[in-house]
Amino acid sequence: MANIAVIGCGHWGPNLIRNFSILKEARVIYVCDLDDTRLKYIQSIYPTIEICRDYKKTLEDKKVDAVCIATPANTHFEIAKEALLSGKHVLLEKPMTLSFKDARELVKTAKDRKRVLMVGNILEYNEIVKSLKKLISKGELGKIFYINMTRANWGVFRKDTNVIWDLCPHDISILNYILGIGPIAVRAEAKYNLKEDIQDLAFIALYYPKELIVHSYVSWLEPLKNRKIIIVGSKKTAIFDDLDAKVPLKIYEKDILKKTYFLPKNAKEPLFTECRHFLDCLKYARKPQSDGESGLKIVKILDTIQKSANNGGKIVSL
Repeated sequence: MANIAVIGCGHWGPNLIRNFSILKEARVIYVCDLDDTRLKYIQSIYPTIEICRDYKKTLEDKKVDAVCIATPANTHFEIAKEALLSGKHVLLEKPMTLSFKDARELVKTAKDRKRVLMVGNILEYNEIVKSLKKLISKGELGKIFYINMTRANWGVFRKDTNVIWDLCPHDISILNYILGIGPIAVRAEAKYNLKEDIQDLAFIALYYPKELIVHSYVSWLEPLKNRKIIIVGSKKTAIFDDLDAKVPLKIYEKDILKKTYFLPKNAKEPLFTECRHFLDCLKYARKPQSDGESGLKIVKILDTIQKSANNGGKIVSL
């Protein structure tokens, strides 16, 4: 059984605590946060879990096998590096870091210390995304002409990062997973609407080999939540709506609906699958699907998108 410490119990941390608590292969023994109200809330639900404000306490405790880091993005690098140097395995929420240099250093540290470093790219563990990957790899959609991705909602207005680093990691992780390759160049335009120092809207083009273009639109400004991917191929078109609980994936031939995909009745939530995969990697010394190397590739693309956005939409090669 792996003893887990969860660092950060604001927005996402409680979901990690909930899933690890129902896995028989794990035991959450610490939850750490700077907010006493959040800590008391967690302890009211899980009275056996020890709470603390200083995450270093969890790193010094030899009983802790792994830490899950769900803190603001600008703290990821420092906490993750300390954890790895302390001999802990690490599950790090996205974005992995806010710079390519820091992400590369984490990968090296994990390798040198022989520790598991996994990034919480949750959509890679989504059953429908797995189905998309199979459709593309089997050639059922034909040659992919273009992909259109929308990820928009009202807020959450983060202080630690902008909309690119908040929402784009999801879409880039999906693209890297289902296509098996990364872009060769990017172009991005971003705007400051509600705050002068944080971009809350971005239009992004990613250019791939064989003339494939991906358009990604991310926003914190829309009242209606939208999570949709449209993949147009020479044979068929796939439309994945992550908010459609009944029929999340539809396959069209021209304008005729040909096939629909439903989630299996016994399907586990993606985060449960992700957490279980992390524990399996610890137990069997396996390389995670969303390991540090894959996280590094995502950060490199994000870094390049940000460079383009900061330079008025100039095309930047990777």
